[in-house]
Amino acid sequence: MSILVNKETRVVVCGITGKAGTFHSNQCLEFGTKIVAGVTPGKGGQVTSNIPIFNSVRESVTNEGVNTALIFVPPMFAAASIMECIEANLKLIVCITEGIPVLDMVRVSVALEHSNSRLVGPNCPGIISPGQRCKIGIMPAYIHRPGPVGIVSRSGTLTYEAVWQVTQQGSGQSTCVGIGGDQIIGTTHLDVIKMFNADPETEAILMIGEIGGSSEELAAAYIKQHVKKPVAAFIAGISAPQGRRMGHAGAIVSGKYGSAESKLATLRDAGVAIAEVPSKMAETLFSIYGK
Repeated sequence: MSILVNKETRVVVCGITGKAGTFHSNQCLEFGTKIVAGVTPGKGGQVTSNIPIFNSVRESVTNEGVNTALIFVPPMFAAASIMECIEANLKLIVCITEGIPVLDMVRVSVALEHSNSRLVGPNCPGIISPGQRCKIGIMPAYIHRPGPVGIVSRSGTLTYEAVWQVTQQGSGQSTCVGIGGDQIIGTTHLDVIKMFNADPETEAILMIGEIGGSSEELAAAYIKQHVKKPVAAFIAGISAPQGRRMGHAGAIVSGKYGSAESKLATLRDAGVAIAEVPSKMAETLFSIYGK
């Protein structure tokens, strides 16, 4: 099985005619993703890579039955694109765009609370389920293989590293979800951990976090109470100076809040195995979970 996506997921790419949208759409198609429509206002009626282009998301829903969006729209217009997908009642929205203004995402967050849509991102690598041949994002497909390990991460690069380690260990992934590292995102560690916990074919979980926010602590509290599957974690940024943002917009520590130390202590208390360095993420997981 998988979470969030499967081989029947029907995808519309917003911003499909841009450089990034075109390149990554073709990569997703090669992997097997059902991209059935694109949206670029003013280019409705055109076709690219045998994919029909529409002027609006709602038109793609009416004509192609899409239920999921992949967004490559520039930062100043990305929130409007997300809102359009929410208004079209899409069940899943994956936003790759980096640098969306925080105030725009505040408005998106409010809209999501009153909708049936789920947002993954922004500023994320997306979602991939190797066994379902479905990739909605920018991750390199060749490093993935089907398997029982669910991976959730705030960092795109560390997601790829974890995937490669798991694959090199002779195992594979059920679903990998990059949730993004911005201050305001749509889907959290906790959301994904709950889904992995309910998925019978996800047998073990690898969680990658970083300094800033309380996402990892909230996930740890749930893991302690409800998750019986093996869970390993890595927290990036342990050496980051207080008050300085490291990499992602959400990776900033103020006082003890959001520090690597507090996250690690909470995760250990929940029985999560901790990888001390990124090169040991898969090794740490497989030390508590037999392949």
